[in-house]
Amino acid sequence: MVRALLAGLFWLAAGPAAAECRLALLLALDVSSSVDAGEYALQREGVADALLAPEVQAAILGGEAGVALAAYEWSGRRQSAVVLDWVMLRDAGDIAAAAAVLRGAKRSETRFPTAMGFALGFGAGLLRRAPVCDRQVIDVSGDGVTNDGFPPRLAYKHFPFDGVVVNGLAVLGADPQVEAYYRDEVRFGPGAFVETAQGYAGYRAAMARKLFRELGGMQVGAAR
Repeated sequence: MVRALLAGLFWLAAGPAAAECRLALLLALDVSSSVDAGEYALQREGVADALLAPEVQAAILGGEAGVALAAYEWSGRRQSAVVLDWVMLRDAGDIAAAAAVLRGAKRSETRFPTAMGFALGFGAGLLRRAPVCDRQVIDVSGDGVTNDGFPPRLAYKHFPFDGVVVNGLAVLGADPQVEAYYRDEVRFGPGAFVETAQGYAGYRAAMARKLFRELGGMQVGAAR
């Protein structure tokens, strides 16, 4: 009896530890030249507001393990910049602090084209120094298609994307091809999806829907 009990205790000690982080979520925000100052403000405010939405906060805090969040802005080949480095979101204060950083960020670039392959490669590098989490997701938003550098498929081929999911938020209005491009070229990995926003005026609501779904909530609204 004692031997069996000791064996059971040994098995528990040797088993996998409970995960401390269930999701590393990396937001990739478009600041290419197609995004004007007003649209950028709507994007910046929309991301912050979406994080603070009650349903998103509940989804972040509802799991047994935490969520790690980071964000960067992207445009041209070498114009990607971190605006929020990796933070763990364990309570409402953490979420509010992350939202405040995003809301207060100054735009990193204004005049460069859309080099999404380079942007995805930059994101893959950021994920390599993320906290260890059960899942890794890059959340790419933008209003145009790649017009500089290599396409997303080459980023997925040549950068470390094993086990990474890339979801898209296509902002409609500037480019008639953007939704199909995000669906056919950007979306990557098991369960990946694309959400749409009706212009930047609809960005906040679309981002909230996407975050809620990525965090394990039920699907809300029209997603592809």
